[in-house]
Amino acid sequence: MNRTNEERLIVSEQHPELSGNTHNPAVQGGRTSPITFLRQVIAELRKVVWPTRPMVVSYFFVVLVFVLVMMAIVAGLDFGFGKLMFKVFG
Repeated sequence: MNRTNEERLIVSEQHPELSGNTHNPAVQGGRTSPITFLRQVIAELRKVVWPTRPMVVSYFFVVLVFVLVMMAIVAGLDFGFGKLMFKVFG
């Protein structure tokens, strides 16, 4: 989609984060210092909503059941195709 300069100006005025004119040196092609990077990482991790213990236990069992079901499906297919190959080839 090719935009005219006027359309780009309108978009950049309405959404400055899309214009490419940010104050973040990493976006402008520069590098941030390791200290700044670590501060940004810690700030982002503070925003995370961490799951509670009951949620983690619940997710664990959901994943466990899903993996066991998928293992059963793959094992069944493997067994079936193995039997089929022995009947076809020998």
